[in-house]
Amino acid sequence: MEKSETRKALKMVACGGCGTKVFIPGETPPLGTVACSKCQFPVMMPMSLRQFELRHAIASGGMGTVYRAFDTKLRREVAVKLMKPELAMDQAAMESFYREARACAALNHTNIIHIYTFDEWENQRYLVMELADQGSLDGLIERNRSIPELDVLDIGVKVASALATALKHNLLHRDIKPGNILFNAEGEPKLVDFGLARSAEPSADHEVSIWGTPYYIAPEKIRRENEDFLSDMYSLAGTLYHAITGHVPFEAPTIDEVIAAHVHSPLTPPHLVVPSISEITSDALVKAMAKAPADRFQSYDEFIMALTSARSQLLIGLLHTQQRPDLARTASSKSWWRR
Repeated sequence: MEKSETRKALKMVACGGCGTKVFIPGETPPLGTVACSKCQFPVMMPMSLRQFELRHAIASGGMGTVYRAFDTKLRREVAVKLMKPELAMDQAAMESFYREARACAALNHTNIIHIYTFDEWENQRYLVMELADQGSLDGLIERNRSIPELDVLDIGVKVASALATALKHNLLHRDIKPGNILFNAEGEPKLVDFGLARSAEPSADHEVSIWGTPYYIAPEKIRRENEDFLSDMYSLAGTLYHAITGHVPFEAPTIDEVIAAHVHSPLTPPHLVVPSISEITSDALVKAMAKAPADRFQSYDEFIMALTSARSQLLIGLLHTQQRPDLARTASSKSWWRR
């Protein structure tokens, strides 16, 4: 009898850290966690929202928490973003949540996170989307300090293509940064967080703001001028700059000084920060980060062509390197960061 009661008091749950199936107290509330007995990862008591079983938290932000979940009807893993209950009465927060859902749902691109549904269950609003739980570009930079040039160019081409698709649907992202580029199990970059997205059409109805992340924000936004897709291009180039050099484009003791530097300080070309970076890659990033929007590439196609050209030249160089066993050993030490 005691053994039976013990079994009822425990629930077997798979640990999201080590994958081991462990027992946790049955009275643990849904979404509550207990440390894994094997690896100390927080093992979560699953919670169901319609056919979605939330299994463990992936990330948390101002709007809510994203969970790795399982769709019991379609038998696939997904990500579920739960909006914080206290924000349900906040009209601005709700509009941002709806905006993100609608913006992503309207876009069909390999490198933009796919939205499956937006719903409400027992007063809990949630967004179901494609799973991309292999970390962010921000995490990669933090872990490795810098990312190999070839991989940065690959990410740049794909995310620029994603932004071009958004632009065709008349959308600006407005918050491009390493934390908003996630990776799926295949290592594909996925652009996320369209919560600040708005129409690309210039309009007097749009409040001129400086929304964005200070380390990657375009000068025209700081000057409170009208922004367009060239502002997103600047932020993407700044993100790639950080990834390839290990340094944000402008470093200063305070955020105010960082913001001022975007407007007034000349950008140090990447190849002068890290001599191994090719000049063609360096030139492309410098042009995309020109202070004046008119001095940048005037379309995503131009930017993509410049990045693709740099990538091609780098591949040719690597091919020649492979023909030199002594150099090939050196090159192999800088192989793909997903290994």
